[in-house]
Amino acid sequence: MRDMTIQVLIADDQEMVRAAFRMILDSQPDVRVIAQAATGLEAVDQARRLRPDVCLLDIRMPELDGLEATRLLAGPDVPDPLNVLIATTFDLDEYVYRALRNGACGFLLKDGAPGLLTEAVRAAASGNSLISPSVTVRLLAHMAPHRDRPARSEARPARRGKGGPGDLIEPLTQREAEVVRRVARGRTNEEVAADLHVTLSTVKTHLGNVQRKLAARNRVEIAAWAWEHGMVDEPSPNGGR
Repeated sequence: MRDMTIQVLIADDQEMVRAAFRMILDSQPDVRVIAQAATGLEAVDQARRLRPDVCLLDIRMPELDGLEATRLLAGPDVPDPLNVLIATTFDLDEYVYRALRNGACGFLLKDGAPGLLTEAVRAAASGNSLISPSVTVRLLAHMAPHRDRPARSEARPARRGKGGPGDLIEPLTQREAEVVRRVARGRTNEEVAADLHVTLSTVKTHLGNVQRKLAARNRVEIAAWAWEHGMVDEPSPNGGR
């Protein structure tokens, strides 16, 4: 990263939200907000021109919503995609699946703790995706199949979604499926390794194999696929918050 400082673009149509995010991020020694935008079109223009390390986008913005802006900046057809984080509210969970397909690498609730914002920005800048039990998992759970439908086996092919994971190239192994379930629950690589009593490098190898088999670009897409195909039980009303 340039000068070891994470450069961030903030896009939100509410000035108070932009100011709050900027105050939190600029207080960090390794993060600097280099641009702000009030519309989706402005966000795309500035992001393409400035190439920030992370684009933090709201969903509902005038001229161009954050979901379409995400597709233009990080979608499957973008030759050099940027890292996009979606800042949303829980009642917008119906848009999560589309955002994932459009290339988003993480989600934040606007009323979340400031530490989560900085954690997500750092994760995105380093090429990782934030999967937080208190944020992303709660949203991903809404992709889970209805409980009155049989869950799809992890070994059976999935219908390909546009721009996202689709048919399994080959079935997941039992251990790969165990890793996927834990990733979908928000576990870090270190926590997965501890749970399964394996080394960190083994977990990374399993995740690499899973990404290849699913044609997934990151662990958020792996988690979304797991929730969509019934590999993870839905959180209890109190346990997943």
